Amino acid sequence: MPGLSLGGILVVSSIMSAGLASDGVQPPLQISGIYPHLAVFSGSGEVGIGAVVPWAGKLWMMTYPPHEIRGGSDKLYAISPDMSLEIRPESVGGTHAGRMIHRESNQLVMGPYFIDSEGKVRACDVNVLVGRMTAVARHLTDPANKVYLIDMEGAIYEVDVQTLAVTRLFEKPVPGWHAKGGYTSQGRLVMSNNGESAAYNKQYTYLAEAPVKSPEDAGVLAEWDGTTWRVVERRQFTEVTGPGGLLGAPDDQSPLWSVGWDRRSVLLMLLDGGRWQRFRLPKATHTYDPRHGWYTEWPRIREVGQGRWMMDMHGMFYNFPPTFSAANTGGLSPIASHLRYIPDFCDWNGRLVLAADDASIMQNPMLGQSQSNLWFGSVEGLRSFGPRSGWGGPWRQDAVQAGVPSDPFLVKGFDRRVLHLAHDSDETVTFTLEIDRSGDGAWSEYERVPVPAHGYVGKVLPADFDAAWLRLKADRDCVATAYLHQTSPRDTTQDRPEIFAGLARVEDQAPVVAGILRPARYNRNLQFVARTTDAWGQVTDRGYWEVDKDLHFVRPDEDRSVEVLQVARVQRDFEVDAASVIMIQDGRRYRLPKGDARYDQPFAWGWPRGIRECVSERYLMNIHGTLYEMPRDHGLPLIKPVCSHGRQIADFCTWRGLMVLCGTRGPVCPDGHCLSGEDGQLGLWFGAFDDLWQLGRPVGKGGPWLNTPVKAQQPSDPYLMTGYDHKQMELSHDADHEVAFAVEVDIDHEQWCRYATYRIPPGETVTHVFPEGYSAHWVRVTADTDCKASAVFTYE
Repeated sequence: MPGLSLGGILVVSSIMSAGLASDGVQPPLQISGIYPHLAVFSGSGEVGIGAVVPWAGKLWMMTYPPHEIRGGSDKLYAISPDMSLEIRPESVGGTHAGRMIHRESNQLVMGPYFIDSEGKVRACDVNVLVGRMTAVARHLTDPANKVYLIDMEGAIYEVDVQTLAVTRLFEKPVPGWHAKGGYTSQGRLVMSNNGESAAYNKQYTYLAEAPVKSPEDAGVLAEWDGTTWRVVERRQFTEVTGPGGLLGAPDDQSPLWSVGWDRRSVLLMLLDGGRWQRFRLPKATHTYDPRHGWYTEWPRIREVGQGRWMMDMHGMFYNFPPTFSAANTGGLSPIASHLRYIPDFCDWNGRLVLAADDASIMQNPMLGQSQSNLWFGSVEGLRSFGPRSGWGGPWRQDAVQAGVPSDPFLVKGFDRRVLHLAHDSDETVTFTLEIDRSGDGAWSEYERVPVPAHGYVGKVLPADFDAAWLRLKADRDCVATAYLHQTSPRDTTQDRPEIFAGLARVEDQAPVVAGILRPARYNRNLQFVARTTDAWGQVTDRGYWEVDKDLHFVRPDEDRSVEVLQVARVQRDFEVDAASVIMIQDGRRYRLPKGDARYDQPFAWGWPRGIRECVSERYLMNIHGTLYEMPRDHGLPLIKPVCSHGRQIADFCTWRGLMVLCGTRGPVCPDGHCLSGEDGQLGLWFGAFDDLWQLGRPVGKGGPWLNTPVKAQQPSDPYLMTGYDHKQMELSHDADHEVAFAVEVDIDHEQWCRYATYRIPPGETVTHVFPEGYSAHWVRVTADTDCKASAVFTYE
């Protein structure tokens, strides 16, 4: 088998590269779809890749810093088919992500850049075109000669595509901040923003405004018909586009789509025939939720080759039908969830390309420089990412009127679904479930579910439940919740468990390579302070190393190990007791399942890294053998498990777009993912962030109590439930009489609902297997008697 030499080590090329090209030239190094040499860097707060567009025979991309309104050091890049990277000399920098192909002049417009069909670049004067250009849209009255550019601060410009003359039309016509999308169709310009935190402390006179009635009134979806501005929704919105994609609306009657979110779910807005309609989809993650909107960088709806379209929103990829319209809402279905932060994506030369905002130094001192990279693969390859799973619903403690249907909620494409219903009425409320089977707007009654006064019902929908959309009606006025947890097992058909063979397992007594990682500040290498343990647990310090762009381990002249150990020292982030893992946030305890008992103690080389930012503005947690995703804001209550790995992962980070894991078996045998230096005495694992899903589905055992003294009517700590497939509970106590255990579930991060009450006779253990498909975010237990009690949950 042909191989690739890395520092004298033979590496199997089927993983690292595609082999020799026809001209005998070795292709550039590639691991899990990531080419390390394409990484982009910045000393600024972040360096996201805001737009990727195939044009003039190359792939064009531009990077953005956090807040540059008059240009800056970020660049416009062009990638050739041979994967060589060119920094365009016309680069003017700035925080830009808008892109559109202007049909009449045959130019690609990317932020302030106008690129003709031969690849010639012109840039607007960023001292006149002031702001962060996040959307480009066709002009309402002079589309052949002008385009609209929308600034993140709120201004709207028109630019002459021939002369690049700039005219500011509006300083800030509508409320909200952090503008994201813009598109023209049906005689109107529609634009969006997704936040409320003002970039400047300045008062504006808006041309259209909706009254703020609650804290969730943040962001805006607005439209302008050339004369009048109107607020469509006072919610957080991002993408605005239509079936013409980057070319703009094919005609003035074509539909227009916009995506956003509120505290209930993802929002999908449809403008068709001059009428707006609202649809709802689940959230696969809570990392994008905050009201300020900073953690949501340009989710897109876009064509990805051969007429196929894809949507990315709130951590989920969807098949998106370009025929989505009022008469045909079918065909929308989930593909997979993901951890990667994706500002844009496209099809280029038959490959799917995902941009990223990989790693930023904002509030992240363990990272030396901001950096990002591209991922190259296929739409089918996305199925090896995370499961098709998410949460949300049309109502979340909302006032509902009798007989008025909710918004439609997407149920297509999920294998297991539980519908949580709750209300505050003093009488029984009957909820009518209606379904649209194919997306043709033909609604039919599916079932009626009575919920007792002030009650709760968790309705598990059957495995053969077949519909595109679900909506609900209540038979009386009330404050109601209708919230779904929808899950699907990961598609494992493309998994490659062999890629993790070089990682040390938790039970391994053989030599282990451990240490501390830090992407360097003073250069673009990866810093590694290494240590090894032998089969008897003896630790040997291996000193300071760096890994360069070619993934060679090198010994620098200057030893910077003290710097690395100071900046990236490991702190223990959790506690354990007999019952479970304990984590504390804001003085409140949360409990997680345990993995192998060996994680209760440090390894010979020390405690594993617990929490680290590996994607901009969200964290990866490595706790007791399981990896979790955790939002930066609000943190622990909103976590979800990714995988239970059972490995000795000493440290982890992202570098040059690669996920790097420290904790390899020694001596290291290079295999295309585990790479070595110093004759195999050192080694690290390299791959893609979303490779982590393949390490193993989340499992664990534990609970809030294990022979724990408990007080009557005092709820236990919350214990994690979301993200696990098969769930079983065991309840017991030491009292000499029957004890009632009330089991409650947190269904929507806002309310605890009574799942069931179990009466446990003395000396007995009651086992309950949760129905297949039942899920909630957290679970807790309350006993009606002082006693020693056990509530143990097994997740398999």
